[in-house]
Amino acid sequence: MRQAPDAGMARRAIGEYLRRAALVIGGFIVLIWAVWLVNTLLFQGALFAFGIRPRAVGGLIGLPAHPLLHGDVPHLVHNTIGIALFGTLVYLREDRDFWVVTLLGALLGGLGVWVFARPLVHIGASSVIFAYFGYLVSTGLFERRIGSLLLSIVVFVAWGSVLLGVLPLQRGISWEGHLFGFLAGVVAARALSRTRTRAAER
Repeated sequence: MRQAPDAGMARRAIGEYLRRAALVIGGFIVLIWAVWLVNTLLFQGALFAFGIRPRAVGGLIGLPAHPLLHGDVPHLVHNTIGIALFGTLVYLREDRDFWVVTLLGALLGGLGVWVFARPLVHIGASSVIFAYFGYLVSTGLFERRIGSLLLSIVVFVAWGSVLLGVLPLQRGISWEGHLFGFLAGVVAARALSRTRTRAAER
């Protein structure tokens, strides 16, 4: 028995989509590790100057740069897991959503840190990871579709404890980055749901 051509095309399309997801997520992870190696071995940590420095004009460079900077290996490992898990879930839902949430997590979440956070240097991809999480747990509320609601419920039930990261419970942790990253993810979910609604009404 031969496989129907349409089924074969669908399988190839899914396979290609999964390969793109692996390339994008893997590329993000490779990039943050490469930046850490360069910063540690070549610049002795000098690149930390490109983190977010709240309310300093020069600190605005940290909005696009801070997700790439990490202090040590445990910091990197923790954020690698977050990107691999939550970033992949967002990408597999829709690749466009991944890019929107990533950008808003870095820029909008970073802006919240710049305006409101403690006067320290804030670094790390946690703001983007919390944006992924905020998007995943809120998209069902905005879209009100069965698939979206199930996704939000599953993510919240499985990893709801992640929300503790938005509280000032640990020294040396930018809980502000977590908080404003999460809020940026919610904003992204709302904006993307409106875009889908307008597209469906046309």
